[in-house]
Amino acid sequence: MLRAAIWLFIIAVIAGVLGFGGLAAASAGIAKIFFYIFLVLAIISVLSHLLGGRSKI
Repeated sequence: MLRAAIWLFIIAVIAGVLGFGGLAAASAGIAKIFFYIFLVLAIISVLSHLLGGRSKI
């Protein structure tokens, strides 16, 4: 679960660099949307890892 959060954070950073850095002006809107989506998913993943315990099933 933590590995997924790290990957989502990396994807969010890449989307942010492309969207906010001006490298891809034509796709800046899409990159900004992806940035926020993956940032929210990363935060949810980290919170579920920290708050949830491992089940013994």
